[in-house]
Amino acid sequence: MAIRWGSYRIKGYYDELIRAAGKARPAAARVCDYLRTLKDGEIEERRQAAELAIRLMGITFTVYSEQEGSIDRAWPFDIIPRIIPSAEWRRIEAGLKQRVRALNLFIEDIYHEQRVVRDGIFPREILDSSKNFRPQCVGISPPRGVWAHICGSDLIRDKDGTVYVLEDNLRVPSGVSYMLENRLVMKRVFPELFETHSIRPVDDYPSQLYDMLCSITPRPVDQPEVVVLTPGIYNSAYFEHAYLAQQMGAELVEGRDLVVGEDDCVYMRTIEGLTRVDVIYRRIDDLYLDPEAFDPASQLGVPGLMRAWKAGQVALVNAPGAGVADDKVVYAFVPKFIKYYLDEEPILPNVPTHLCTDEKERDYVLANLDKLVVKPANESGGYGMLIGPHATAKEREEFVRLIRKDPRNYIAQPLVTLSTTPTLIDTHVEPRHVDLRPFILSGETVTVTTGGLTRVALRKGSTVVNSSQGGGSKDTWIVEETAT
Repeated sequence: MAIRWGSYRIKGYYDELIRAAGKARPAAARVCDYLRTLKDGEIEERRQAAELAIRLMGITFTVYSEQEGSIDRAWPFDIIPRIIPSAEWRRIEAGLKQRVRALNLFIEDIYHEQRVVRDGIFPREILDSSKNFRPQCVGISPPRGVWAHICGSDLIRDKDGTVYVLEDNLRVPSGVSYMLENRLVMKRVFPELFETHSIRPVDDYPSQLYDMLCSITPRPVDQPEVVVLTPGIYNSAYFEHAYLAQQMGAELVEGRDLVVGEDDCVYMRTIEGLTRVDVIYRRIDDLYLDPEAFDPASQLGVPGLMRAWKAGQVALVNAPGAGVADDKVVYAFVPKFIKYYLDEEPILPNVPTHLCTDEKERDYVLANLDKLVVKPANESGGYGMLIGPHATAKEREEFVRLIRKDPRNYIAQPLVTLSTTPTLIDTHVEPRHVDLRPFILSGETVTVTTGGLTRVALRKGSTVVNSSQGGGSKDTWIVEETAT
C-alpha cells in the first residue's frame, strides 16, 4: 500500500487532514480512507495523469534567473487535496468580506478627507512615506467607492489551529487561474471522488469576475466592452492573463492596442476600426499604466488612460492607487480600520506585527532578530525577507543595517509554524507546509472564492510556498463535515 496514515508523522504541527495518531479529521475522513486503498502503481498512475494533463493544458509559470533569464515551467501540483470543512469556511468567508470592506473604505478615505489620519488612527508620517500612495488619484471616486475590486488575502494557520491573515494583495493579485486549473486537473485524476463527495465549486469564478467587471461600466449598455490589459508574453503571470480573458470572452490587449481619444474615451484598435472600451482589467502596475501621468518612459501603458478614468469614461480594475493599502506596514493597522470604519471586531486576526517606525518596537526587533521574520513593506514573492531563526549571523547583521537605514520599509513578526497537509513524495506521503490565497470580488456585492489557491512548500522543512522559490499547489476542497 502506498499511503499508510499510521506512519504519517505530524511533528507538532497542525495538520489540515490528519489529527493525532494517524486519524483523519472528520471532513477528510472519506478521502483519506479512499487514498488508503490505492496501491503504489495506482498512485503513480494518478500522479502521471496529473502531470500529463498539466502539459496538455499548457499550465505554466515563469521563473526569472540571472543565468538563464525567463524560463517557462510546468505548474508544480500535488494530487492530494487540501480539505476545509464548510462550517469553518463560513467564518473565514465572513472575515474576508469584513476585511475588504474596511480596506476599500480606508482607500476611499485616504484619497478624500483622510479622517483616519485626522482622528489619530493612522499616522501621517506612514502615509507621507508610502511608496504606493498616488497623488494623481486624490479626489477621484470610483463607482460605489470600490478601489480594490479584486483582493487576494493570504491566510495561514498556526500550530494551535488559529487562522491568521498574513497579508492583503490589492494591486494586481495573481494565482486565481491556477486555482481553476487545479480543479480541472483533479476532476481528471479523481473523477470518482467528485461523484461521491459534495465539493463546493470554483469554476463559476470567471463568470463572477465578468459580472463584477460589467457592473462598473461607465455607460448603460447591455454588453460592455471588457478587456484584459497585459504587459505581454514575458510577464510571469501571462498564462493567467490569457486564461482569464479566454474564460470571460474578453479581449486580451497590450498598451499599444488601446488609444485615448479627444473625447477622453478609450478605444481598442481592431481590423474593423476603433471600438470603445468600457472596462479594463489591468494587470500592469500603476507606474507603467499611463506615461502621461506616471513614468514617461513606460512602453507598456496607454497615454491618457488616467485622464479617461478621471473623466469617468472608463473603469479600471483594480483602481490606480489601491496599492496604498497593499503595504505590510499598513497591514498592521487593518484591525483598527475594521473597528474605525465598521465598528466591528475583526473576525480574522492579523499575525502579531512589530513596526520598525516605532522606536521601542524597533529596539525589540533589533535585539531579537534571531527569533523573528523581517519583511520589507512592499516586496512580494518571498523576496527581500529575513527568516531570523534560519539566518546566519552575517545575514542578521545586514538586516540591522537595513532597518536602521530605513525603518519605514520593514516590519517584523514571530515565525508562525505554518500548518501542514499530506503531500505525495515518491510513493508515500509526508507533511508539507501550506498557506491559502482566497480571492474576494467587490462590485455590486462582495463574493469570495470557495477555497482559493493552496500553495505548498514542496521542500522538506521549508515554509516558502511561492512557486518561484520551489513551491507548488494543491486543489482546495470545501466540504461538509461528517461524523466519525
